Amino acid sequence: MTDVRRDGRSWLRAMGIGVLVSIVTAVIMLGLTAAGLSPFPKPPSLAFAETVLARPLPLPVGLLFHTVYVTFWAVVFVRYFPRRNLWTALALAAVLWLVILVVFFPIVGWGLAGLSVSPRLIAASFVPHLLFGLLLWALDRYLPATTFRASRGA
Repeated sequence: MTDVRRDGRSWLRAMGIGVLVSIVTAVIMLGLTAAGLSPFPKPPSLAFAETVLARPLPLPVGLLFHTVYVTFWAVVFVRYFPRRNLWTALALAAVLWLVILVVFFPIVGWGLAGLSVSPRLIAASFVPHLLFGLLLWALDRYLPATTFRASRGA
């Protein structure tokens, strides 16, 4: 779990990037919601958590689901993608955006692409995914990789 790699693919670094991306995207989206600019009936991660657990939940539970989901995909990107450039990060974000439209929105009862709620959910769900891709790439590229090595008697 603490494997240290000089190529920036360590577990700890990957999870840190995921948590940072999760926090930044959540803060931005909650800010837009507080400003009345979000067309979502509730944060998608909260709606999903409530669907999975079959009961109303407080916002922090939805944020926890969001953090786990974002961190999982950040770890996959940082640890396992052979090419970690801007286009690859944006492609991952685009695929995940399509998944939310085709899988998650119907699961939470918002219909295919959120059309049971509003066509505005299509564009509104694109924004956090675009942010995800940009932040994922930027943090992976510019956050320094661990440069220390495990000491073995040296």
